[in-house]
This record gives sequence, structure tokens and C-alpha cells, in this order.
Amino acid sequence: MATKHRKGSHSVFSVRLHFVFVTHYRRKAITSPMLERIKEMFAQVCSTMDCELLECSGEADHVHLLVDFHPKQSISAVAGCLKSATSRMLKKEFPDEVKKWYRTQSFWSGSYYVASTGGAPIEKLKEYIKNQDQPRD
Repeated sequence: MATKHRKGSHSVFSVRLHFVFVTHYRRKAITSPMLERIKEMFAQVCSTMDCELLECSGEADHVHLLVDFHPKQSISAVAGCLKSATSRMLKKEFPDEVKKWYRTQSFWSGSYYVASTGGAPIEKLKEYIKNQDQPRD
């Protein structure tokens, strides 16, 4: 995937984040139709937050997302919106499947994993920064 830079009013950026959301108690509650709907919802939520869902997949107890992130948002706000919107939608659109596992708890675990991705390796960045021309007095 070629690096795509986006522009804001005062910035140029390329921020890619890898999120992992786990079901509450890591129960194997996600079915194939639910996963397809989750992907659609993630894409919609990302769009409303000026982000872009680049990739999404998962298993019965967790999902992985690759998001092209807009730095005007906070990571926690994006994660919270993604989790809350899909949790509400799943309870509404798949009530029988969700009730089998959850009565009052939220669908997703309260925590999540996120890591920045892409770009040059850390060691190369450190070397590049360290080797900048220093001002000479």
C-alpha cells in the first residue's frame, strides 16, 4: 500500500492505526453476518470522523481494523465511537445472537489495543533525526 498523505488546513499527515476490539469476556459472540455488518458500521463511523477504514476482519471473539486516522480526532474518541455505535447496532439488529451471550453488559470489552503502523522503521527515524544538520553559532 503506497503511503497516501492527506492535507488539513495547516498540516499534511499520514497516520495509520491498527485497532483490536475484543468481545466482553472474550466470548465467541461474532457470527459471519454480524462481522459483515460490523465492517459496514466501522466504515460509516470512520467516515463521519474524517477517518477511513482501510481494512477490517476478525474472528468470533475479536476484530482488527486498519484506520487512516485524522489527527484532529483523539484516538480514544474514535475507538469509543466505533465500539459504542457497533454495540448499539448489534443489539438492535441481532438481538437473539447478542442475548445468547450478553444481557446487560456491553458487547465489547472496556479496553482496546491500538498501535501506529507504517512509515520507516524506528531505528531509521532515530538515525535520520540524530543526523540533522545542527545550527552553527
